Parts: sequence; C-alpha cells; structure tokens
Amino acid sequence: MLHKLTNFLIAFGPWGMLPLSILDSVGIPIAGALDALLIFLSVKDPSHAYLAAGLSVIGSTGGNVFLFLTARRGGKKFLERSAQPGRSQRFRVWFERYGLATVFVPALVPIPMPMKLFVISAGALNTRIGPFIAVIVISRILRYYGEAWLGVTLGRESSGYLRAHLWHLAAFAVALLGALYLVIWLGARRKTLIPPEGQP
Repeated sequence: MLHKLTNFLIAFGPWGMLPLSILDSVGIPIAGALDALLIFLSVKDPSHAYLAAGLSVIGSTGGNVFLFLTARRGGKKFLERSAQPGRSQRFRVWFERYGLATVFVPALVPIPMPMKLFVISAGALNTRIGPFIAVIVISRILRYYGEAWLGVTLGRESSGYLRAHLWHLAAFAVALLGALYLVIWLGARRKTLIPPEGQP
C-alpha cells in the first residue's frame, strides 16, 4: 500500500516531495528513503531539483512541528513513561544533556539516529518552539539543497558519494552546531557586559 502511494506521489515530480516529506517526518515509513527519492528526482530532472528540495524542506518542517506539538499535548504520559528504565528514559536523558543537538545532527545528516524520538522528547519537555523550528529549517535546508546539488552535479554517482562520506558529514554537523552554540553564547555574554542606557 505504502509502496503504491509513494509511486503515485513520485509521479507528480517535485510536487510529490511535499506530501512525502510530511509523511516521512511524522513517522510514516515511505517506500524508499526520502533522500534517495530527492536525489533520484534531481538526477532525472535537474531543472526542478531545487524546487523539489524546497518543497521537501517545507513538508519536513510542517511534519516535525506537528509531531512536536502532538508530543507537547501528550507530554505528561511521555514523562511518566520516561521515569521508568528503558528507551524512553534513555532518550529523555540524552535530550536533557544535549538539547536540540539531538535533533539537529540527525536532521542534517542521514545517520542511524532516532530523530523522531528526540523530536517527541523536545515537545514533551516543553522546549521553546522557536528554536526548535529554527533547528529543523536550517538543518533541512542544508541537507535537502545539498542532496539536490549532488544530484545535479554528480548525477547517478550522488548516492554512492553520500554513503562514502556519511560520517564526515556527521562530523561537519557537530562542528557546525558547536559554532552556532558559540555564536549564541558570545551574543548572550556581550549583552550581559553592555550596561543599560543611562548607567555608567
């Protein structure tokens, strides 16, 4: 059933990536990874590669925000479960320790990390929605437009290149996140050092 739905939506070209990215983001498995489908469309039709990437960013952001808000409404149940030993507790501890980094890294790089559970953790633990959306949008723009560029530039070799450099990209994601945190920290520190107007 899902295979037929995926094929049906892919037949719409780049516009099919919008509903597919929504389905993928809310946790409904699609036939074939979204990244592979985006690269396939970019190779097949380079003139619409960046349109497909943009629609994927919009769909993924919408799907993740829906999952985030759903988890926020059902947060009490999640927190009760995470008080018991097991996977829920482990993901909660990771999120409390590393914050939105647990969302940013797997959102940027297709590595085997349970991003959906970290999105649920973010919602259930009442993370501010503004920073959450910013993390999703930035990571998805870099990821999907990067994949579209690979498809246009490397053609059929794109998937192999992505697999070969997966962990290099993960290291880049961690470094980028560290740089963003540093900029935010320096900005906050600068504000505390500048006295309000009228004060010496």
